[in-house]
Amino acid sequence: MESRITELEIRLTHMEDTIEVLNNTVIKQQNDIKILQLQISTLEKKIKTSQSSPVIHESEETPPPHY
Repeated sequence: MESRITELEIRLTHMEDTIEVLNNTVIKQQNDIKILQLQISTLEKKIKTSQSSPVIHESEETPPPHY
């Protein structure tokens, strides 16, 4: 009986360690996701501001008179 209890305690300890590792992984991933979301938001803003720029693309510009 005592060996069964010892075995269960060992298994519980391993499970607790695994849960802790998994929890830390989830926390890190959540932090990474927040950073990525911020980067995406920043990129979206930059793209929107660049699209509304009054500057004409070079291919759409008429050539100067000396051509």
